[in-house]
Amino acid sequence: MATTIMVVDDSRIMRNTVKGVFSGLGIACVFVEANDGEEALVQLDMYPIDLVLLDWNMPKLSGIDFLKRVRAMEKYKSLPIIMVTSEAAKFNVIEALKNGATDYITKPINLDLFKEKITKLPLFKAFKGR
Repeated sequence: MATTIMVVDDSRIMRNTVKGVFSGLGIACVFVEANDGEEALVQLDMYPIDLVLLDWNMPKLSGIDFLKRVRAMEKYKSLPIIMVTSEAAKFNVIEALKNGATDYITKPINLDLFKEKITKLPLFKAFKGR
């Protein structure tokens, strides 16, 4: 069964970039996309999501607010959520991690760093050596 990854970003180009990184790593995935945090909350209840890659700045519901809401729900306490955002300030990283982000990646995406952080997740341990 393929891993299902939700990519939440208001930029379609960025969503496609993130999806391309997984293709480049040779990781077979099914992608669910959302334009903002509100849409992501709906999608979360519709699909069995294994990983969320989440932008910070989005209309309707920001990534940090989505993160807070999801972490308040018992069934999603252990869902890996990685912030993928241009918000690089140390206080943003701290806020995200304090609110339950699994990890934090800044844009533009550094492929080696992205691979390193993704392969730390139990889901992708098999890809570490590639």
